[in-house]
Amino acid sequence: MRILLTSFAMDAHFNGAVPLAWALRAAGHEVRVASQPALTESIVRAGLTAVPVGDDHKMEQVARHVGAGMYAHHSAPDFLEHRPEHLDAEFMIASNSLLTATYYAQINNDSMVDELVAYARHWQPDLVIWELFTFAGAVAARASGAASARILSFPDTFYGVRAAMLGRLAELPEEQRDDSLAEWLSLVLDRHGCRFDEEIVTGHWTIDQMPPGVRLELGLPTVPMRYVAYNGPTPAVVPDWLRADPERPRVCFTLGETIRQTSFPNAVRVADLFAAIEDLDIEAVALLSEEELADVPAVPANTRVVDRVPLHALMPSCAAIVHHGGAGTWATAAAYGVPQVAMGWMWDAIYRAQRLEACGAGRFLPSFELSPARLRADLVRILDEPSFAESAGALSRTMAETPSPVEVVPELERLTTRHRTR
Repeated sequence: MRILLTSFAMDAHFNGAVPLAWALRAAGHEVRVASQPALTESIVRAGLTAVPVGDDHKMEQVARHVGAGMYAHHSAPDFLEHRPEHLDAEFMIASNSLLTATYYAQINNDSMVDELVAYARHWQPDLVIWELFTFAGAVAARASGAASARILSFPDTFYGVRAAMLGRLAELPEEQRDDSLAEWLSLVLDRHGCRFDEEIVTGHWTIDQMPPGVRLELGLPTVPMRYVAYNGPTPAVVPDWLRADPERPRVCFTLGETIRQTSFPNAVRVADLFAAIEDLDIEAVALLSEEELADVPAVPANTRVVDRVPLHALMPSCAAIVHHGGAGTWATAAAYGVPQVAMGWMWDAIYRAQRLEACGAGRFLPSFELSPARLRADLVRILDEPSFAESAGALSRTMAETPSPVEVVPELERLTTRHRTR
């Protein structure tokens, strides 16, 4: 088969699809990855074939111009826990409008969508796999007659809230049924001679990498797939110090890659992290850049600072991890059975951290509540109480029981044959 994978240009959203792309290639399928030019190097360094389309999106510029306030209403736990009974229709309509204007339409800019459609019509893929928010992939699939599948690297809080909103809209008079996402996608599809329906938003099916207990069951056709760690195109080299067991409990500290590559706000202060651990009997490994260390007066004696190290190589030696709440970091730690202090300040990061705490595999520390005393207490607790390691191990085993990317390939082949219209 010919398979076109697409993600808007952000490593954190692309990385989760890389192991599946490798599996499809190993099964003999032709795989190409389309995105804005800014992602080309990351695609190539992942060993995949890149198709640059359109101009780079301006999401960062929009975020800088509008400011952190554009995200404020997404930091409420009730919103992200998929509990729509706490929300009224006006709130969900306003949220949908804001996200469409400042996020969806920005990362799926017109030149990217149009060139992706043109390429799909030329190359004629059998299947288009698209990152959750890269609706350009759904448009290209519809325009070229390909099967359409979403891939999730994090819980689908997006569609849970959208489904609730659609239910509320159905109760309103027709003139009040404002659905900005559908209106925008209708205009995009119209340019290419196609019409909107909800399948554009959901795909024919969803490839979901979240484990049971974290995955949101939304009644959509779903292919569960095991998360396999791919931590990005940074050099995957195992350093000398990682070739021996640590003498004290090793704890990883990381704020993730996205904060280095973008201007998105981060509520975590490195100085607070160091103040929490400076006299603990641990070996701290802090994955921090020079810029992230710029305002730190001193590095604690028990801390090794390294710019980068493969997270999947580091995790097996760790007794715990403290991190910003990112999807790749959360899932990599979970896959290796490492207890977590997971922070988070918006969207699915809050939901993931809450589910982690609920299953006993870690602690949720909201980023805006971070203090050295709170972090120290949470970290000491997960190091001292064996139940956290036991629960983290159980979560890891649950993830390992899910079909691997290689094992889901036959199901993707079957579904593609069923759904492609060409």
